[in-house]
Amino acid sequence: MTPKTLQDGEIIDLYFSRDESAIAASQDKYGAYCFVIANNILANDQDSEECVNDVWVTSWGLMPPERPTRLGAFFGGIARNKAFDRYKHNTAQKRVGVALPLEELAECASEESVEDAVRQSELIRIINGFLRSLSQRDCDIFVCRYYHVYSTENIAKAFSLKENHVRTILSRTRAALRAHLERRGYL
Repeated sequence: MTPKTLQDGEIIDLYFSRDESAIAASQDKYGAYCFVIANNILANDQDSEECVNDVWVTSWGLMPPERPTRLGAFFGGIARNKAFDRYKHNTAQKRVGVALPLEELAECASEESVEDAVRQSELIRIINGFLRSLSQRDCDIFVCRYYHVYSTENIAKAFSLKENHVRTILSRTRAALRAHLERRGYL
């Protein structure tokens, strides 16, 4: 008999009551999702698995006091940050994997400020506003590429498009984002 998958509110309640079964419930429901996010960035199963384990440790420290409204996004964001930290550590002098998507986004901001600028809440607000102005499909493609770091090949399969079409959508979206940021004085 397989254990019942808990609802997000039940999992959060377990964290708040400091019940260690919260970690097992989180792993059961969101482990594969977090692994995909980490592995899209790292392309290494062992490092990705370690990042997923770090997600649960970090979550244990953040809840309480934080009560996430979207638990999957909460765990996914932690997984992404852990994977980028591991990526930076692993590739201090190398260029592999995730470098291409980050270089593509560098067209929208100077290289020295990409990491710092993305962390600024105002820039995030402006980018989120820009994303809301896109069609749902174009927004989803952009997020898949630059947040989840999916390859253009995988995005094309997921959206039943030709890979060249995905690249065109991404190129046009980056150009529109660049113009949007310029209008707001970020470039």
